[in-house]
Amino acid sequence: MTLTEVCQLHQRYVLLKARPQQGDLPAMQPGQFAQLLVENSPATYLRRPISIHDVSADTGEVSFLVQVVGEGTRHLAALSQGDRLNVLLPLGRGFTLPQSPAERILLVGGGVGVAPLLYMGRCMAAMGCRPTFLLGARTGADLLRLDQYSQFGEVYVTTEDGSMGEKGFVTQHSLLSSQRFDRISVCGPKPMMVAVARYAKASATDCEVSLENMMACGLGACLCCVEDTAQQGHVCVCQEGPVFNINELKWQI
Repeated sequence: MTLTEVCQLHQRYVLLKARPQQGDLPAMQPGQFAQLLVENSPATYLRRPISIHDVSADTGEVSFLVQVVGEGTRHLAALSQGDRLNVLLPLGRGFTLPQSPAERILLVGGGVGVAPLLYMGRCMAAMGCRPTFLLGARTGADLLRLDQYSQFGEVYVTTEDGSMGEKGFVTQHSLLSSQRFDRISVCGPKPMMVAVARYAKASATDCEVSLENMMACGLGACLCCVEDTAQQGHVCVCQEGPVFNINELKWQI
């Protein structure tokens, strides 16, 4: 693929947009991910798993929201428009889309876990369903691209320091006590997802989470992303997930 845009959103976040060098993008589900090869980095041997942030049918571009946390992601963030990007996609199993426009869906994201929820919102809007977003971060500066999310649904936010939205964690937001939803889809740090899963179970709300287990190959060969599940035993998150219904997991909720 060829990079069509590289945008530094924050000192720790960069937005990459890419287009196939030939042909069209394959069909992609919200919640699926890609494996990005980090080239010209002698210490980086493995591809980096990155959520599919958005897909534009009009321009034929796919977007990735990359959090810079190590040498591999630093090299990705240093790429420029026109550079080649070696990508495997789409991989994994995505979120369940609503069966009816009338379904009330809550999309909860924390940190870089907000990334796959934008494409989820786009797909839902195309079906005539307007989701509700609940996005959390440490500070207001860490809440990215809120205008894009608000195109598809109402956006509520929390920050740990209270600099934007309600102060605290997403599970403390007043929205959860004032409204009911048919399904919750979650992506973010595991403690946050477990807390949302507890809320969902207590309120008898169907809930899916997107796991962020360490992945190397993305194809089920390396076995480093294995998760113990209730019905299937140990499975590769990259193939059977990354999205799971909370009832499939052996979390203590």
